[in-house]
Amino acid sequence: MARKQTTSAAPFVFGRVAEGDCFADRDAERARLGANIASLTNTIIVSPRRWGKSSLVGRVSQDISATKSDIRLCQIDLFNVRTEADFYAQMATAVLAATLTKWDEWLDAVQRFMSHLRPSVSINAGHEISLELDWHAAEQNPDDVLDLAEKIAADRDLRLAVCFDEFQAIAGFAEPVAFQRKLRAHWQRHQHVCYCLYGSKRHMLLDIFANPEQPFYRFGDIITLAKIDNAVWGDFIAERFAATGKTITPELGRTLAAAVDNHPYYVQQLAQQAWLRTTIACRPEIVDAALADLTDQLSLLFTGLAESLTRRQLNFLHAALDGQPALSSQAVLKAYDLGTSANVARIKEALVNREIIDVEDGQPQILDPIFAHWLRTAYFIAR
Repeated sequence: MARKQTTSAAPFVFGRVAEGDCFADRDAERARLGANIASLTNTIIVSPRRWGKSSLVGRVSQDISATKSDIRLCQIDLFNVRTEADFYAQMATAVLAATLTKWDEWLDAVQRFMSHLRPSVSINAGHEISLELDWHAAEQNPDDVLDLAEKIAADRDLRLAVCFDEFQAIAGFAEPVAFQRKLRAHWQRHQHVCYCLYGSKRHMLLDIFANPEQPFYRFGDIITLAKIDNAVWGDFIAERFAATGKTITPELGRTLAAAVDNHPYYVQQLAQQAWLRTTIACRPEIVDAALADLTDQLSLLFTGLAESLTRRQLNFLHAALDGQPALSSQAVLKAYDLGTSANVARIKEALVNREIIDVEDGQPQILDPIFAHWLRTAYFIAR
């Protein structure tokens, strides 16, 4: 079926932060995170990748900006931060940008709170202010950076939430545990600042925040994002179609969401593909065609991923997709050629570390529902 050419903006968002009407549900999580920030309670957000953590923080930031002038949010992405020096520079720049708006305010704050770091402040043609720090000075005086948010918030009578995306990146620093101890030693004393920490590697975050041996154990309130309910997705998809003059029934919207296991990123992507194919009213065959096309688009990526796995890792995924409840039983070990029960444990650990599966109530779940669909409908059938 030919796709309709339309000048209307697509009503679904994936691959970037969902804002406004494109943000789906999460009312309970929004309220909880907003209350935590208002009360300066540290928060850790945990979920598999692409479940909407960044969109949730962004939406709460919008909520707070519209209602509370004495609260500021500072958002920092650590995705490309590889060293402690980079961390300090990113944090200091983001804190200054979130709390100060004028050139003279930046200069004053740098002089008052960061003079030991020999900072260099500049402004580009687009009037964006940037900050560079002398690493050797920052290494000798980390307090100036780690307490900067608290000092500025106290000085300006503000409440400040410093939000770190991809926080698990600090595990790759030269001395990660020592650095975590340093962070917590400072942050737990702050009275005007709270910290919101989240990232895309769920198992690494759980090790940082839920492991009693780690410095950040019990650092704050842990919000674990659940999947958005299928009925909510059905209504949301129907409303977004209607906003552009097209229709889809809530029932078909629920079917669409269920096809990708209610995964937020893929629900939005599949819904957009179905919307693009719809002239007036979406039908089941349109959703089926969109799912087939999306799977085909990703098949090369999935082929590469499958080729990177061992034969027994693939056999393990096959058994999981078949719904085998006891993967270490002798019958399953033999039927799927998994080796020994000890080998199953090693396979499970390896797949968890690669973010291919998660384990819920003892049962492995493939995190990428389109990958699971491709394995089930193409790869394992062809083997």
